[in-house]
Amino acid sequence: MPGHTKDGEAMATPRIGVMGGTGLLELATIPGAKEAGWEVERLDDVIQASPFGQVPLRCLTLHRKGSNAEVFFLQRHHAQGDATRPPHRINHHANVQAFVDAKVDAIVAVCSVGTLTERLPPGRVGVAKDALDMTGVSTTFHEEDAVFTSMSTPFDPALCDRAETRLREVQGLDASTPLGVTYWLTQGPQFETPAEVDAIERLGGEVVGMTMPREAKLAAERGMPYLALCIAANWAAGRSPEGRHAALDHETVSAEAHRRL
Repeated sequence: MPGHTKDGEAMATPRIGVMGGTGLLELATIPGAKEAGWEVERLDDVIQASPFGQVPLRCLTLHRKGSNAEVFFLQRHHAQGDATRPPHRINHHANVQAFVDAKVDAIVAVCSVGTLTERLPPGRVGVAKDALDMTGVSTTFHEEDAVFTSMSTPFDPALCDRAETRLREVQGLDASTPLGVTYWLTQGPQFETPAEVDAIERLGGEVVGMTMPREAKLAAERGMPYLALCIAANWAAGRSPEGRHAALDHETVSAEAHRRL
């Protein structure tokens, strides 16, 4: 948070982009901010123009004892209170570019996922440490000239470490409990089959979802630090205690994801 340098100069106001989805449909207040002494001083809804399309942004200015912080909230489905745009039609290019143009310091993405691992049972929130995209669908800002962006570290290590530490605290978990997971990108909008989930596990996937790694790739191309919080909303197909063929319902999954926040 803002403060002063050793020479007494004021530090720059931090600007954080928050990408919401099924697990975070809207943002009017910042969870935990009031307890930490922060108050929302101003809230504005704007339409941010980009070369890839228009993006609705909610801009919040927070104030505490002479310090300010700015949060820019973007619902990746471009919905107001409801995730109406299906995942395969999300305008990821416009979303990421809107944050770049808003000059945020980092993007914090909130993602609802199906879980395959006992380390992250439904109801628990983890952190993406790696990702697998076998969809065969390219996601890039560089359509004309060949630009090869390193994805060796798709998620900002410092942000991941801070998030893991805090998530253990708020979830009452032991300090040794690992919360880092590998996210497997599925094409959607259908949920996975049990056989697909079995294959995903064998190939290293620990949670499944339909959006996030596309954002991470574009953020990396723009040199933007990126953190993904993974809300385990349900057991992936075939892993439910109710049986291998227990149905998944979008409304139920969405409600569980939203409840965690």
